[in-house]
Amino acid sequence: MDISPNQSSTQFLTLEESAKVDAALLSSPEKFLTRLTISSLRILQYIAKDYEVAIEDLTTPQVIAWFEKDAKIRREEGIEEAFLKW
Repeated sequence: MDISPNQSSTQFLTLEESAKVDAALLSSPEKFLTRLTISSLRILQYIAKDYEVAIEDLTTPQVIAWFEKDAKIRREEGIEEAFLKW
């Protein structure tokens, strides 16, 4: 899944993926964690692409710096310019 900066952050899961999670034999908390994990993977993929590194080579400082950068964009340029729309 290719996620652009202007794509809605609510679309980290496709409808098909969401339906598969719903159909899984998991408790509600497990389904929530599954959705969170898939969404987190998508964000990490985007961050890795932004830094031009493999996802497994991302460091904690890079992830923190990326979130700080995205928050600054949201504050200074508006929510539509940030990657995460919250």
